[in-house]
Amino acid sequence: MKRIILTGGGTAGHVTPNMALVPSLKEAGYDIQYIGSYNGMERKLIEEIDLPYHGISSGKLRRYFDLKNLSDPFKVLKGYAEASRLMKKLKPNVVFSKGGFVTVPVVLAAKRRKIPVIIHESDITPGLANKISIPAATKVCCNFPETIKYLPPEKSVLTGSPIRQELFSGSKEEGLKLCGFTGEKPVLLVMGGSLGAVAINRSLRENLTSLLEQFDIIHLCGNGNLDESLLETEGYKQFEYAKEELTHLFAATDLIISRAGANAICELLALKKPNILIPLPASQSRGDQLLNAASFEKSGYSYVLQEEELTKDTLLKAVQYVYDEREEYIQSMQESKLNKAISIIMDLIENTAIQ
Repeated sequence: MKRIILTGGGTAGHVTPNMALVPSLKEAGYDIQYIGSYNGMERKLIEEIDLPYHGISSGKLRRYFDLKNLSDPFKVLKGYAEASRLMKKLKPNVVFSKGGFVTVPVVLAAKRRKIPVIIHESDITPGLANKISIPAATKVCCNFPETIKYLPPEKSVLTGSPIRQELFSGSKEEGLKLCGFTGEKPVLLVMGGSLGAVAINRSLRENLTSLLEQFDIIHLCGNGNLDESLLETEGYKQFEYAKEELTHLFAATDLIISRAGANAICELLALKKPNILIPLPASQSRGDQLLNAASFEKSGYSYVLQEEELTKDTLLKAVQYVYDEREEYIQSMQESKLNKAISIIMDLIENTAIQ
């Protein structure tokens, strides 16, 4: 039996694309093993889909001073030794890495044992973990045309991001039922990630009365961010987060306001949902969401509103503009070449794996 090791962790964005590949890998006859950190959030996600999980030591690689920089290199070395033993034991035909610091020792251990590695980079510019890993990779997949210039030309492949097929199985009727909506108004979905986004939450609630005149609103506000004073507001349904029900909420939605994490916006593209992106500011990140959003705006997939420009008026104008022009956005997304990621990556895996 062919065997593949998937690796990635630290955030859901480093795990869910791996999960999206699982059905196709099983169909192609692969035995699938997963390497992540001992107790990272990836462990729970992978064990929920019944894949064999192997935990290794993981240290964070920082660009800034921190006392943990003194101890974490030893964690990485320990992780490398553990990954090497796993490579020897499991003898995979290929490794697929989605990124995150836990993947560095896995990729380097695979390279040492001459096992081919395919890396997937979600953002326009590679993160630190992938920068370290790319020299050891056979191929590097990416989401954005702009990323190609940051990668070795002989290794780079524009694929888009693997999307979980269950996202396409939602029921509009079930989504409306979950929210208590009648379906008479278009639905606006606002989300800011698992922890929510303070500025987006605040701006939405400041505009709630005006927006509810035209839309029913689903608000994924993040853990601990429910506004109890608004729980009985007609046409406004709050969730701290959504899991199994998310597919139905997407199906019921006509327009989305979101942050600009790479995997999230690739899901919006695949679902062909007109959207407004409010990227995380440079002051709170390395700037990857700003670049992601700019790329999608240039391609005609998204309208971008910077958080620094977020006011009562600008949000209302953006929502009205995108809703009025929604058919043009949908048309641009339908013409995108980034919606075949799973088949392209599966071809790469098949052609790269040790036979």
